Amino acid sequence: MPHSPNPAHLRRAIALAQENILAGRGGPFAAVIVRDGVIVAEGANSVTSSNDPTAHGEVNAIRNACRALGTFSLAGCEIYSSCEPCPMCLAAIYWARLGAIYYGSNQLDAAKAGFDDAFLYEEVRKESGARSIPAQQLLPHEAWEAFAAWLALPDKIDY
Repeated sequence: MPHSPNPAHLRRAIALAQENILAGRGGPFAAVIVRDGVIVAEGANSVTSSNDPTAHGEVNAIRNACRALGTFSLAGCEIYSSCEPCPMCLAAIYWARLGAIYYGSNQLDAAKAGFDDAFLYEEVRKESGARSIPAQQLLPHEAWEAFAAWLALPDKIDY
């Protein structure tokens, strides 16, 4: 069960986003990861400074939190983001098993600032063959061999 939202944590994420812009490290997005009411990690957008299109504030915060806590699961933690997470960040939040999302600006605010994710939301809803980037399955039987090896591994760490 998530804790009650703490506006101070969201204010920290907003301040990080503003600092990030002024420092020229990336876009106006940042996030903090909180466990038991304490910030365990922070992250800001570094897409342009790192030449990494996945280096969104939420993803960087998740990476930093996992390193700080020594785990790939952030169950029991919450994320405070300066803006509503984009589809990629939302998926990362689910993969990390965060318990709650609190955000400041929403996706409409982001669109007004030139960060419109509506296209991505539409693409995700489409069947893979109808998306704007062509996708085609190749070598399914050969590719399955990696899954078969995984399934046969007796000491695997499930995630």
